[in-house]
Amino acid sequence: MSISLIIFMIGVIGFLINRSNLIIILISIELILLGATLNFIINGALFDDITSQTYSVLVISLAGAESAIGLALVVAYYRLRGSISLVQTE
Repeated sequence: MSISLIIFMIGVIGFLINRSNLIIILISIELILLGATLNFIINGALFDDITSQTYSVLVISLAGAESAIGLALVVAYYRLRGSISLVQTE
């Protein structure tokens, strides 16, 4: 369970510290979802509960959809602005 907490905290720290790059923000959100999913899988195996393992499959599929939509938004943002940096340079 400590590895899922480490992955989750890396995602949270990456999300809070780096607010200038859209790709890093999306990767941090994916790490947060991965840490939570890994925790569900570990607890499901530990307590022999199929519900948490089923829920983890749902979270993985939602994370994949979030990645696809996020990447499409990044491409649209790049075409509009010419850069994926969220910091405005004058």
